[in-house]
Amino acid sequence: MTETGRRTPGRGAAAGSAGTGALCVLAASLLWGTTGTSATFAPDVGPLAIGAVAMGLGGLLQALIAAPRIVAEAARLRTERGVVLIGALAVGTYPLAFYSSMHLAGVAAGTVVSIGSAPLASAVIERYADGRRLTPRWLAGAALGLSGTALLCAAEAASAGSGDRQSATSTVLGVALGLLAGLTYALYSWAAHRLITRGVTARAAMGTVFGIGGLLLMPVLLATGAPLLTSWTNVGVGIYMALVPMFIGYVLFGWGLAHVPASTATALSLLEPTVAAILAVLVVGERLPVLGWFGILMVVTCLAVLTVPSRGTPRSRAGAVERGGDAGDGPWAGPTSPVPRQPGVSR
Repeated sequence: MTETGRRTPGRGAAAGSAGTGALCVLAASLLWGTTGTSATFAPDVGPLAIGAVAMGLGGLLQALIAAPRIVAEAARLRTERGVVLIGALAVGTYPLAFYSSMHLAGVAAGTVVSIGSAPLASAVIERYADGRRLTPRWLAGAALGLSGTALLCAAEAASAGSGDRQSATSTVLGVALGLLAGLTYALYSWAAHRLITRGVTARAAMGTVFGIGGLLLMPVLLATGAPLLTSWTNVGVGIYMALVPMFIGYVLFGWGLAHVPASTATALSLLEPTVAAILAVLVVGERLPVLGWFGILMVVTCLAVLTVPSRGTPRSRAGAVERGGDAGDGPWAGPTSPVPRQPGVSR
C-alpha cells in the first residue's frame, strides 16, 4: 500500500502495462512503415500534399473522435497550453519534412534518417526537460538500433551509385529534412506523453495535439492537394494514408505513450524504417545490399533489447512501481512521472 492508502499495482501488472504499451507502439510502427511505399502509387502527388493529407486529415479525424474527452478536459488542457502548442507545431512540421525527405533521398534512406534520429532527439529532450537519465539497457538498445539504421542508410546510398551533383545535393537536402523530421517526431511524442503524465487522457491529449496540427496543415493541403483528385488511385492513396497509418497508427501510438516514455516509444519506432526498407525492396523495386539486411537484423535486435522484460530483484522492482515506473530494468532511471489513474475515465 502507498502512503495515501491506495493499492500499488503489482509487478506483473506493471510489466504487463509496459508490455502492452510497447506492442501498441510496434503495431503503429508497422503501419507507418507502409506510408513511403503507398506514396509511390501516387507519383504525380507532391510530398507536401501527401504529408498534408495524411497527417492533416488523420489529425482532424482523431480530434473528431476525441471531441467529448477534449471538451471534458478543456480546463486541464488550457493549463498545459504551452505543451499543446509545442506538440501541435511539431505535428504540423513533421509530415512536410518527412515526406520531402523520402522524396529527395529515397524511401528507405528518408525513413531511416527521420525515424533513426528520433530516439536521440527524444533522449536529449527528456534528459533536459524531465531530468531523466539513461540506463545502460536503453543505451545498448539505442546503440544497436541507431547503428542498424546507419547501415541501412549507407546501404541505400551505395546501391544508388555515385550519381550526378544534383542527385548528391538532393540526397544531402533529404537527409537534412530527415533530421528535422526526427526532431519534430520526438517533440510531439514528448508533448503527448507529458500531457498524459499530467493527468490528460491519451485520447484527449492525442486528439488535441493532432487536431490543432491537422488544422495547421490545411492551408498546405489546399495549396498543393489538387493532384490528389486527378485519379481514383490518388484518392485511394490519400484515404489510406489518412485512415490507416495516420489515424489508426496514432491511436495505437497514443495508447502506447500512456504506458512507456516517449524516448522508449521513439526507439521502438525503429521498426518503421525496417518495414519501409523491406517494402521498398519487395514492392517499389529498390535494391538493398547485404549490408542493409545486416542493419535490419541489428534493428530487430534493438527491439528485442527494449521490449523483453528483464529480471531484477523483487526489491528493485517494487521500488520502481512505488516511484511510478515500470517493473524491472526499464529504459530510464531517476525521476519519473507516473501516469495518473482517473476513476471512470477511459484512456
